[in-house]
Amino acid sequence: MDRRRLLTLLAAGTAATLLGGSEAHGDPAPLDSGSAGLVPPGLVPGNAIPPLAPRTTIGPGALSALPGAGNTMALTIDDGASAETVGAFIEFARRTGVRLTFFVTAYYDSWSIHRDALRPLVDSGQIQLGNHTWDHPDLTRLSAGAIADQLERTKTFLLNNFGTDGTPYYRPPYGYHNATVDRVAADSGYAVPTMWYGTLEDTNKVINEDMLLNAARQWFRAQSIVIGHANRPTVTHIFDQLNDIIRERNLSTVTLNDVLVLG
Repeated sequence: MDRRRLLTLLAAGTAATLLGGSEAHGDPAPLDSGSAGLVPPGLVPGNAIPPLAPRTTIGPGALSALPGAGNTMALTIDDGASAETVGAFIEFARRTGVRLTFFVTAYYDSWSIHRDALRPLVDSGQIQLGNHTWDHPDLTRLSAGAIADQLERTKTFLLNNFGTDGTPYYRPPYGYHNATVDRVAADSGYAVPTMWYGTLEDTNKVINEDMLLNAARQWFRAQSIVIGHANRPTVTHIFDQLNDIIRERNLSTVTLNDVLVLG
């Protein structure tokens, strides 16, 4: 496929078809070598389709930053208590090309409400889904059976609605996990508890746009995994400023699947 044709199709909103189509499940399909690094019209350079490159092999165990050198950043968004905010994140990704990883708390109906809008971006690989349990308990306080139920219910939800189960990545609520939690999670296919290097600091009871922007300026760095939450609409008011920080620092947003593979 020639370059002009690819850009035309991307601009028309058919990237999901090019990158795997509605039947693509699990890891995103490899990009055609002619599409590597292209910037569809309207996208900033930092949100170009990632070039083909070997992914870093990781082993089981906690992950808090992207290994190796580079200028990539993984923006990861948890929970989904606010349907308005989930929808805005999806539109933000669609509009700008920003690549996101959602850690889904499947109890929230936001994911069902926005399933049809989200599914094409999941199929194309622009948005990745991980497991953030069914209803966000402290897993360290649960029995092994209850831990498994939390993860398996969300696993089933993700498969039924988005054709992917999120393995091997799960984010334990509050970041709380121990050897028992990790063993049970691994038995369900979630061998990589995914922590973070930086945060938008949006879990405080009172947040404002300046607080979020200050946190972004502090933590939007090369090779960082940054955590945010889709629970309040405040963050949706500063999407363009967040994108400006990404661009000014020459960062490329990536999903975990873009750059990592479990060995």
